[in-house]
Amino acid sequence: MTHPMSPEYHAQKMPWRELLAKALDMGYLSHKTTTCGLHIHCNRDAFGKYEYQQEEKIGRVVYFLEKHWCEPVNFSRRTTEALERWAARYATISQTTKETYEKAKRKRMGRYVALNLGNEDTIEFRLFRGTLRYDTLIATLQLVELICNLAICSTDEELERLSWSEFVLKIPEDKRELIQYLKIRRLYVNELAQQNEEV
Repeated sequence: MTHPMSPEYHAQKMPWRELLAKALDMGYLSHKTTTCGLHIHCNRDAFGKYEYQQEEKIGRVVYFLEKHWCEPVNFSRRTTEALERWAARYATISQTTKETYEKAKRKRMGRYVALNLGNEDTIEFRLFRGTLRYDTLIATLQLVELICNLAICSTDEELERLSWSEFVLKIPEDKRELIQYLKIRRLYVNELAQQNEEV
C-alpha cells in the first residue's frame, strides 16, 4: 500500500525498482501466493468536481471493464477462483453505459469486486494479481491510468463503440511497459513478446 500519488510521480519519482528489489531480497512473494492482489485506488475527484460528473465518468470505467472483461482478466493474471473470491465481475453489461452502471450499483456486491465502488473518496481496481516485477507493476498502473483517462475524455457513445483493438492502438508510445506487457499477454494486435517469470 502506498500514499496517494499521481501517475507521473509513480513513473518518475517513486523508487519502485529499488523497493521491489528489496522485497525480493527479503524473501517476499506476491504473484506466487494465493492471497496477494495489486489494488489501485483512483481518487473520485479526478473524475470531476461534482458528484454527478464523477458518477458519469466512473460509469464509463465500469462499462469498459464489463464490455472488455476477457482482456482485463487475461491482463490481470488472476485465476478464476481468485477472481470469484477477491475481484468478482458485476456481469451487468447492457446496451448503454448508464444502464450497465446502474445495474452494477444495484447489485451491492461489497468490496470483493473487480472495481470496488464502495469507498467514499476512491474507486478501487481489485482485478490484478500481485507482482514484484517492475515492468508488470508499471504496465498495470499505465493501464488503469489510460482506462480512467478514456472515461474522462470520451462520451458514452464513443466508449460504447470502442473495440479492444482500437483501445490498444491508441496507447501512446511512451507507455512502453504497457505495450510490451500487452504483447506478452497476447492482447496487443497479434504481436507477441517474451517475459521472464513473475515473482
